[in-house]
Amino acid sequence: MNTPAIPVFDGHNDTLLRLEMARAAGKPISFMNGDDSLHIDLPKAKQGLLAGGLFAMFVPPKQEPGQTLKFEDMQRPIDQAHALKETLAMVSCAYRLERESEGAVRICRSSSELDMALQDNVVALMLHIEGAEAIDANFDALEVLYAAGLRSIGPVWSRNNIFAHGVPFDFPGSPDQGPGLTDLGREFVRRCNKMHILIDMSHLNEAGFWDIAKLSTDPLVATHSNVHALSPSPRNLKDRQLDAIAESQGVVGLNYAVGFLRDDGQKYETDTPISLMLAHLDHLLTKLGEEGVALGSDFDGATVPAGIGSAAGNPILIQAMLDHGYGEALVKKIAYQNWLSLLKRTGI
Repeated sequence: MNTPAIPVFDGHNDTLLRLEMARAAGKPISFMNGDDSLHIDLPKAKQGLLAGGLFAMFVPPKQEPGQTLKFEDMQRPIDQAHALKETLAMVSCAYRLERESEGAVRICRSSSELDMALQDNVVALMLHIEGAEAIDANFDALEVLYAAGLRSIGPVWSRNNIFAHGVPFDFPGSPDQGPGLTDLGREFVRRCNKMHILIDMSHLNEAGFWDIAKLSTDPLVATHSNVHALSPSPRNLKDRQLDAIAESQGVVGLNYAVGFLRDDGQKYETDTPISLMLAHLDHLLTKLGEEGVALGSDFDGATVPAGIGSAAGNPILIQAMLDHGYGEALVKKIAYQNWLSLLKRTGI
């Protein structure tokens, strides 16, 4: 059976971070020619029909020469000056990719530009920030980054900042940990709504989720989160949260990270079956409907099932959905159409 050529728009990846970290360490890796260490590079994108995605900019803590960061170090708060410096380096990385690709990669600032990139068969890169530490209390950096192409932002990664509180990675656990948005966090939501910047609630705690749900005038979005009822990680969403996202005509992107798929929370088990991805999709479809479910791989930021492996494995997931009984029209919605529709509803 030939798998239909269905493109994928990915709601979340960490490829820019991987590329910038390698460059800063003096060991650059090639996005254009491909590299075994990357989940997403240009050859894999072409092979897997990756039409584009929200390319995240996440800032790790300061690292001394020769220092190896432990995972728990990643959850330490970081200062705004360091975060802005590293974020600008990743913005620069994106622009270098666009220039060096000679037309194969295109930075997009609107849903109409994404539509055009899809028609032109180029990889559409939309800039996203994961954890808003780069944004100052006066929001000057938000204005500048918006001008550079930023169209999506998560107020937190799994650490606290001046805007909100993130959930830790303990397992099992509830997202209901910690207080809600700060006063600056509420102003952050109003600014993003006014500027038509998508607010991503992945990594946010439950109190912050409900604060945004009450305050935001845009659809609610979690770009890379799964179902808490199936995998009780604090990073996953409870059914009540999914109901609120559905009511707002929002979207949840399925996270491929094995630790958020499995009921035992094991983060590095690459033999995790694709059937678990389908189980989460089934639950999301039940709660959100056909227009509320999409994909948010977490490529280059997590361990994913070996059966998918990388962006080159996108057609394997497409075929699995078809074999599972999803019609081709539904698979197209999940694969790319729902993200494009959501961005339009957000005014992007």
